[in-house]
Amino acid sequence: MKKKNWNVVRARAWNVQKKTSINWHSKDKMERTVKALKDNGFDALYVDTKEEALEKLLQRIPQGSKIGIGGSMTLREIGLVDALNERGDYIADIWAKKHSTEEDMEIRKQHFSMDIFLTSSNAISEDGKLINIDGLGNRVAAMIFGPKKVIVVVGINKIIKDVHEGIERIRNIAAPMNVKRFEGKTPCTLNGNCDLNKCKPPNRHCHIITIIEKKPMKTDTTVIIIGECLGF
Repeated sequence: MKKKNWNVVRARAWNVQKKTSINWHSKDKMERTVKALKDNGFDALYVDTKEEALEKLLQRIPQGSKIGIGGSMTLREIGLVDALNERGDYIADIWAKKHSTEEDMEIRKQHFSMDIFLTSSNAISEDGKLINIDGLGNRVAAMIFGPKKVIVVVGINKIIKDVHEGIERIRNIAAPMNVKRFEGKTPCTLNGNCDLNKCKPPNRHCHIITIIEKKPMKTDTTVIIIGECLGF
């Protein structure tokens, strides 16, 4: 009979324990955040995978809706934009193709009159606040007022302790990667760290900070948290 390699057995057991602990910690964090979001007036839920998120989203978006898409890697990673296009829904999406400056601004303005506005959030605190930093401000403005319904989709990597940590996360993690993606030239693209003293217009991308503490009074807002790392 072949002898067991106890080092391999122990390693496998430790890996199982590690995965169990990580899953417990992630689920606990998501549950706390969802409860806080609900306490703050939002409709909120969590799902384990991006496949589950896509299914939930397609159920919540009636076919034939007019849909605005805010700049979001997360929405594209879960396959939502492709799925909506395949359904034939009308989508106002500035990333769909190259637009003239005038066309680009017109699409952004359309977001305020859409049936549904889809976006992500740069950070969500465990006490149920949505923290975002924008350049133009159209994304955060549409999250607050205008569309009939707003759906915010985030990966678990966006959940942070509080507003202060959220702003730090955006400035030193999300913003540098986003600016790099757009080939911007700011201090954070040199070493990945924000330098507010040196980052000035017109090259600066971070102009507007919004903190949505409670669900906006006249905006039906749903937040879906996914138990995977998605977006920036």
